Amino acid sequence: MTNSQKTYCLDANVLIQAWQKYYAPRFCPTYWEVLNTLGKRGVIFLPELVYEEIVRTEDDLSKWVKSSDIEIRKMDESVTFCLKHIFDANPIHKHLVDNIRGRSQADPWVIAHAIKENAIVVTKEKKITAASSKRIRIPNVCDNMGIKCIDDFQMITELGLTFSCTIGK
Repeated sequence: MTNSQKTYCLDANVLIQAWQKYYAPRFCPTYWEVLNTLGKRGVIFLPELVYEEIVRTEDDLSKWVKSSDIEIRKMDESVTFCLKHIFDANPIHKHLVDNIRGRSQADPWVIAHAIKENAIVVTKEKKITAASSKRIRIPNVCDNMGIKCIDDFQMITELGLTFSCTIGK
């Protein structure tokens, strides 16, 4: 990987929604082959907690992720320092994790890994724009922290990926 190559830190929802909906392997296996290649080349990675979020459900996506070549980046002292920086930067950032429902546990780590790796965050989450909302999402925090945040379609465009379709049997 060259220093000028962009890297992308994937949120779990990018893989989950693609698998369940628009890039299901039964009709778009090439998408998953391309992700695997991007993983081998060090272009995309998963934070450890995103990996754990996906594999805790024993399903086909979990099996695919476990056997893929997408690097799993571990939490370490420098990632933890980045996480502390995120929470110290703005008190509202603590609302990134939904403690009541036990969701979004990996969300702050996605951003922390992106900060450490100088990577682009890729998520399906949309920014919350209501000023009265106590909720905050990954794109809001990325904006506050000066981190580029895009969705998977923007990543596909940036990487210049194309897919072909064939007529089945």
